[in-house]
Order: sequence, then C-alpha cells, then structure tokens
Amino acid sequence: MDHVAPAETVSVGVTRLPHAEGLPLPSYATAHAAGADLLAAVTEPVVIPPGGRALIPTGLSIALPPGFEGQVRPRSGLALKHGLTLPNSPGTVDADYRGEVKVILANLGGEDFTVTRGLRIAQLVIARHAVARFDLVDVLPDTERGDGGFGSTGA
Repeated sequence: MDHVAPAETVSVGVTRLPHAEGLPLPSYATAHAAGADLLAAVTEPVVIPPGGRALIPTGLSIALPPGFEGQVRPRSGLALKHGLTLPNSPGTVDADYRGEVKVILANLGGEDFTVTRGLRIAQLVIARHAVARFDLVDVLPDTERGDGGFGSTGA
C-alpha cells in the first residue's frame, strides 16, 4: 500500500459576520479534498439569469498567515449541471485582506439559477506563494520554446 503524506495544516482565523449566523464554517467534503466549501450567506434568494453575474457574500472574513493565499475556485458540480462558474477564477484572498470573502458567480447556463442561503457556491484552497523580485535584464536565457505561445505547442 502506498503511503500518502498528510497535507500541511495551517491555522486560519475566521470571523463570522452577522448575516452568516447559523451557517457552518468552511469545511472539506472528503479527507483529501484540497478545497473547503464556501457557503452563500444570502438573506434572500438571489436569481442569476443566463449570462448574468452576482456578487454573493459568504459572511466570513479570514486571516491568513503571511506566505499564504486563499484561492476561490468554482465547484465542478455547479459548473457541469448548471453552467455556474467564477469569472475571475481563481479569485485571490491575500494574507493582509480582512474584509468579507465574496464570490462572483456567473451563469453560463441556459436557465435562471437561484442561490439560496447555505448553498455551497465555491471552494477555498489555501496555498503557499512566493513573492517575486523582478530584476531587469538585457537578455533572457534561451529555451527550446522561445517566444512561442497561444497554441504554438499544439491544439
């Protein structure tokens, strides 16, 4: 049997805002899930028409440690079954942001989609990141690919 190393655990402070009272905190659906489900903290149903977008509150503010970001990603089931996605995916929650985490939902489907209170609307993946130092150079090192892009390696 293959040994699977446990995922790194990081402490993330969470504040529940009044409009999220009674909703559970983000949680992982399975033992090895990378994303924790974010829930809609709407006080009334929100209807998103085909081609429409809506900013949906989660009712949570978070405090990530330095060196980490929160990546807000679509849920595959909502994307497949209803055409619901996040137009800025992945959305980024920076470690110094303390406002409410909100999710931009876009309806690419053919029917109205109703967001109800407590609906699992997105996933939050906590990931390490590096801060780049951008150094101006006269010439970049050559590579086999060079400046080929936008389909240059195939379809």
